[in-house]
Amino acid sequence: MSILQLPHAKPEAILIDWHATLVDTHDAMYHAVDDVLPHLKELDLWDRLLDPDDSKTIEDAKLLIYVKDNQRLHPKIVAQRKISRTDIFEVLFGSDQDAKGRAHQAFDEAYKKYVDEVFPLEDDIREQLERIRAIGIKVGLISNRKRDFLEHELALVDGIGWEDLFDVVVCGSDVSKRKPSPEMLLLAMERLGIPPSESCWYVGDSTTDVIAAKEAGITSIFYNGAGWGQAWLDKIFPNTVKHPHRPDAVVGSIAELTSLARHLLAQHKRVERAR
Repeated sequence: MSILQLPHAKPEAILIDWHATLVDTHDAMYHAVDDVLPHLKELDLWDRLLDPDDSKTIEDAKLLIYVKDNQRLHPKIVAQRKISRTDIFEVLFGSDQDAKGRAHQAFDEAYKKYVDEVFPLEDDIREQLERIRAIGIKVGLISNRKRDFLEHELALVDGIGWEDLFDVVVCGSDVSKRKPSPEMLLLAMERLGIPPSESCWYVGDSTTDVIAAKEAGITSIFYNGAGWGQAWLDKIFPNTVKHPHRPDAVVGSIAELTSLARHLLAQHKRVERAR
């Protein structure tokens, strides 16, 4: 089943993930993750690691086994720059919310040393976000980051900051559970004054972003900046009983997201005129 398709509803609001969707903080992120992994035993997390037999994919099992054997990420994972720390913790701890919460806290402590490294993921992101807002769509920022880290990065990125581009900003430290829990998305919609529906889109680059959107009852747009092929998309979104969540559409750039939003708005107007 292809997931390269159109969303079902025009967007009234678009919520967007931060790392690896809007900005590149891969170096800082992987440094912090590798600072955490040698200390899993001290953090009482070693025995909470998932059994490789329970992994979603063979690749997940390989990542888990390598971490168990070496207490760090495989250099190939770091070089590919295609997996977020949230997905890494999902691979390591599965549905163990407490373990993931403690891993995120340890990550936050480690990340302090690297927080100054942030770059726009694409050259025209500010322009694209301005275009989205110009057509009357509210834009929100969602990040598992702590608020002080995110506000620092927001002010730093592009040399001029992006604080003016978002109608709402919700961080991991604003809620009790981070993604893949839908709490951040639900809080963002509450602050925007809109109910959860397909007219709210959430755009993110990870499987946890897709899960959060679907659990919140909104449209999930997978940002495929890594350029995964359809076979890999079908593998990481298998549509099984255990892993049922799949995105409603896929974009390869923020410019594609802008075009998709404009297309759905124009389509809605044509339908309204025909009534």
